[in-house]
Parts: sequence; structure tokens; C-alpha cells
Amino acid sequence: MSYDRYVAICHPLRYSAILSWRLCITLAITSWACGSLVVLVHVSLILRLPFCGPHEINHFFCELLSVLRLACADTWLNQVVILAASLLVLVGPFCLVLVSYTHIFFAVLKIQSREGRRKAFSTCFSHLCVVGLFFGSALVIYMTPKSSHPEEQQKVLFLFHSIFNPMLNPLIYSLRGTELKSALRRALCKESHC
Repeated sequence: MSYDRYVAICHPLRYSAILSWRLCITLAITSWACGSLVVLVHVSLILRLPFCGPHEINHFFCELLSVLRLACADTWLNQVVILAASLLVLVGPFCLVLVSYTHIFFAVLKIQSREGRRKAFSTCFSHLCVVGLFFGSALVIYMTPKSSHPEEQQKVLFLFHSIFNPMLNPLIYSLRGTELKSALRRALCKESHC
């Protein structure tokens, strides 16, 4: 989506030529293939580990880091692969999003009219909110040292990242609409009796 916003704002006249169906399908297939490959690597590495003791995961779902805590063998290879995958799947795309939004920001600043700048920023704001929530929680989960977050706090972060982020997406993207904003104001105003 950040590339879509970049092309729409920085190269609006060439938008349909740059973002063709072929490119969109290629981007989607590449994304699915990379995600599937990362999962396949993690699963193959977990299957080689012996597990002993209680076979209960202290988590809401079968999350990778929680499963690794139950292993009886050394999990350093798994930890290295998790770090490498986090750099590839989280930090890499996050940096690309930041670069595209930096270009967008400077292109928007060149727009002469105040209304034009406001419209351009408002189209990007909802996507930046979603990107911030998604990447922010994922980076905290996978890129911080184990000891910095207690296990219960980790569970809450995973819950937020896995359930609340996807639930908030439709709300965040629909808040761009002026009709929804006014309806939300009216509903909140009724509750607080203003």
C-alpha cells in the first residue's frame, strides 16, 4: 500500500502504467511466497527439536516463541532464524515503507495549495496508523530481548498484534470518510451528553 500511495502522489500521471495488474499480482505472489517460506523454515526447525515436560503452552495460541520454551534441546539455531526472519520480514519492509513515505512527504510539501496538501496527507494518515500499529507491535515482540518483557506482557502484545490490529484496520481505514467521522462524533456526543 505504501508503494501504491507513493506512485499515486509522486507519479500520478503514470499511476496506471506503473501499477499494472501484472505488478500487483507479482507483488501479492511474492508476499505470499516469502511468508510461506518463512513459516516452512520455522516449522522444519521446530520439528527437529525434542520436547519434554509439560506439553502445555502458556499462551493464547501455538506461538513460535512459546513452543520453543518447551524444547529440551538447544534452540540457538531457531533463535538465529527468528532474528534473521524478523530482519527480513519486519525491518526490511518497514524501512521500505519509511523510504516511500519520506518521498511522499517531500512531494506533498511541494504542493502549492493548502487543501491539496491536506488531502494528500489525509489519504496517507490511515495507512501510517495501521503500519505503525502492525510493525510497532511486531518489532517489540520479535526484536526485543526475551528478558525485557514478562511472559504475561508478551501474551498481551501477541493478542494485540494478532487480533486487535486486524479488527482495528476497517475502523482506521473508514475513519477517513467525513460521514463516518460525523456519525462517530454524534455517537460519542450522545454518550457524554454534550
